[in-house]
Amino acid sequence: MTILITGGAGFIGSHVVRLFVEKYPNYHIYNLDALTYAGNLENLNDIVNKPNYTFIKGDITDENFVNSLFNTYKFDGVIHLAAESHVDRSIKEPLAFVKTNVIGTMILLNAFKKCWSHNFENKRFYHVSTDEVYGSLGETGLFTEKTAYDPNSPYAASKASSDHFVRAYGETYKLPYVITNCSNNYGQNQFPEKLIPLFINNIINNKPLPVYGDGNYTRDWLYVKDHAIAIDVVFHKGLNGEMYNIGGINEWKNIDLVKLLCEQMDIKLKRPKNTSERLITFVKDRPGHDLRYAIDASKIRKDLGWEPSVTFQQGLEKTIQWYLTNEEWLDNVTSGQYQSYFKNQYN
Repeated sequence: MTILITGGAGFIGSHVVRLFVEKYPNYHIYNLDALTYAGNLENLNDIVNKPNYTFIKGDITDENFVNSLFNTYKFDGVIHLAAESHVDRSIKEPLAFVKTNVIGTMILLNAFKKCWSHNFENKRFYHVSTDEVYGSLGETGLFTEKTAYDPNSPYAASKASSDHFVRAYGETYKLPYVITNCSNNYGQNQFPEKLIPLFINNIINNKPLPVYGDGNYTRDWLYVKDHAIAIDVVFHKGLNGEMYNIGGINEWKNIDLVKLLCEQMDIKLKRPKNTSERLITFVKDRPGHDLRYAIDASKIRKDLGWEPSVTFQQGLEKTIQWYLTNEEWLDNVTSGQYQSYFKNQYN
């Protein structure tokens, strides 16, 4: 098989690319990434010379370029991860999210359809989405695959739109697709605009830990390597036209998560107890902040046999250790433009 993985130099994408390259030597994996601020080829240094791996620099919103790739390589499968994904950025720059997440997905769908419309047998378009399309939960309940979409941020709305287009292409053109909606990912190689790597970096450098509102927002956390394994399972065993929710079964209030992170960081850095917790700073809440996300992952467990391999505490310990062991990587991605973004975002 020839498989196109979009956004493969990013956080989740790099873990998926590595898994497929190493696990399936008879596949050829093409990694398409525009290398924007969150794309980093250092994430894939260990597989760069593998004979079944090719990196292609390019933008999914460039229609002529994407069409030429499909004409050249005849991809049997697409695993579409490329996306603008940070909610805070979507509030400031919503049109950028429409361009990448909606128009980019449409361009990929059209290219795939043109390439294989004469025979979709053994072909698959896999769209990776988010639990944020479902909106916000109260103190009880879980998101299932039947939950109605109710997005509350420009990011969530853009992903909901792209989900709808993928489904519509399946109904209208019989394009073979699967969609997964995952909870918050964490782990190695995550760009430090997201909560866990941002706070790890700030604790290392004794900087404030900006917590939105009262810190009682609740999220389900999924270890990125478990997510990559789930993507592998769904790509090979999922049924066409189906959606699968992927969750870590790890609900944490933000403030409790941050305190646990502070506690583990103090131990790792051999600092006195509560040193890091004193850096917590409550900041003005962001607009449209969803109270709670929680995934019901029973469908993928029952139908495909996948479930998380680590608890949140285990995954967090592995994540902290990786960042402390790879401070050079962290220094490289937090220099220059990122520092300006951080100051502008959190004042």
